[in-house]
Amino acid sequence: MTLDAPRGYAPDLDPEELAFQMLYGPWEPMSPAELVGLMAGFPAPWWVVGGHAIEAFTKVPRHHDDIDLTIFAEHLPALREHVAGRYHLWSAGAGALRPVDDHHPDPHPEAGQVWLREHALAPWRVDCILNPSSEGRWVSRRDDTHVADLDDITWVADDAVRYLNPEVALLFKAKQARPKDDADLASAWPLLSAEKRRWLRDAVRRLHPDHPWNERLDQA
Repeated sequence: MTLDAPRGYAPDLDPEELAFQMLYGPWEPMSPAELVGLMAGFPAPWWVVGGHAIEAFTKVPRHHDDIDLTIFAEHLPALREHVAGRYHLWSAGAGALRPVDDHHPDPHPEAGQVWLREHALAPWRVDCILNPSSEGRWVSRRDDTHVADLDDITWVADDAVRYLNPEVALLFKAKQARPKDDADLASAWPLLSAEKRRWLRDAVRRLHPDHPWNERLDQA
């Protein structure tokens, strides 16, 4: 069944995304520039992953359903204090949404991210992923044996935003391999260095041995 977008929802959403938003609420994601303004003065590291990280690297414009801000999980209280009076935080994951507030200061046990919006009738603006860490170092949410200094796993673009390295962003995208993920691979792969290509090829083969990307990466 094809759904028509009700008032308040973007008219160009694909059916799957529209159904998702009709259940959880519409999205009006911030731009990276808006995110810089929101996070100004935040006392801990933050960076952007997902489609925006690929677009920043490739310079190929693409549609974005959301924006994926990332912080270390232990800095969630600092984020809550930073946006207090401006945005409400909701922990999101495993089909559950729960406010992060005085009654529930910790996210839902099955939630790996929090969503931000101004109030209950407002659209969601930011998807904030809570990244694990080990002694201040970045730990992959896909492979907990992959531990690195944040400076080695991210880069800072001309817009002053720190982004996840493209090869790592693509590895995260490999789990779902949606059409937009395939498009991101196609745009980013030719721009990756030989070393980064080799890393991505080995990582996808190790974590997803039956993945359809394996044949493509072997032939590229």
